[in-house]
This record gives sequence, C-alpha cells and structure tokens, in this order.
Amino acid sequence: MAAGANLLMNMFGRPRGMIGRLGGVIMARMNADCGVWVAGLLEVAPNDAVLEIGFGPGVIIQCLSKLALAGHVAGLDISLEMLEQARTRNAVAIKDGRVDLRRGSVESLPFADNIFDKALAINSMQVWPDAATGLRAVRRVMRPGGRIALGFTLYSGQLNQGLEQALIDAGFVEAHVKRRNTDFCALAVKPIET
Repeated sequence: MAAGANLLMNMFGRPRGMIGRLGGVIMARMNADCGVWVAGLLEVAPNDAVLEIGFGPGVIIQCLSKLALAGHVAGLDISLEMLEQARTRNAVAIKDGRVDLRRGSVESLPFADNIFDKALAINSMQVWPDAATGLRAVRRVMRPGGRIALGFTLYSGQLNQGLEQALIDAGFVEAHVKRRNTDFCALAVKPIET
C-alpha cells in the first residue's frame, strides 16, 4: 500500500523523475477541462495578474495567458519536472514577459504582497504540506477584492467538505463551493479592508 501511495505521489503529487514526467503528460489531459472551467469561474480579465499554484505541465497557465492578454500570469510548482514541461509549453509567453514560472512551495511564495487579482490551484491543495499556511500565503500576495479558486477533479482525492471553512479561516470571505459533474471548486474573495 505504501509503495502504491509513494508511486502516485511521485507521479502526480510532487512529480519526480521519469515517472513524474509521465504524470505530467497524464495531468495535461486529465486536469485541462477542470482548469478551463475554474478559470471561467474566476472571470479572468485581459488586464488581470493571475497566480497558479501547482501548475503541473502548464496547460492552465497557457489558458490563463490567453485570457489575461494584457496582464501577467505567474505560477509556482514544487516539481522541477513540471517546471520544465510548463516552460516548454509556455515558451513564447515567457519570452514575451507575460508569464513567469518558478519552482517553490506555496508556504513561502516568492512574490510581493497584494499583486495578484486572481489565484487558483487545480488538484493541488490536497498535497500541500500545510494547507492553512499555504492559503494564508496566497491571501498575502492577492490584492484586496481579489478572487481565489481551488478546483478539484474526482481523481484528486480531495473532499469538498471543509473547504469553505478553510478559506474563511485563512482570512477570505464569501466562500462557497460550485459543482459541475464530478468536479468541484471552492471560491472566495480577499476582503477589502477599510
């Protein structure tokens, strides 16, 4: 059982080596539809600055860069293999300065405070070492009034119970869950402080 869980983590959770590269190919197909749906729920505008946590092979980054044509898209992933796949897939947008992809952990985001209008994670939060700390870090880099979306497919293993409360506990407001077939997405807003 432990060997199977370790294999899945190396393939999908924190992709490493050859098995991780194969996992990236699979994720590119399996997460794309959910990611496009979640980006639509966020209503990404042409001038938005958007952050994706756990961008995997970069399929959703590619989608986001087409939606935020006059904006900026950044992404962070723990996996070197996924960083390489995503950089290859988004080479033109990176060269044009519209996409910035980095390797790192959500708990210590390498971005300034209050710079992103939208943030999302697809099939990612369930493998963060500390989801509460990660959500607070995402909140820090979002502008007041910015929107976050956490999307999950059936294969994520994530339950939708407790997601709204996790977002509220991290300082977000208007937390709610939307469902579509077997996919679901938790949405919330960073409050505008007065």
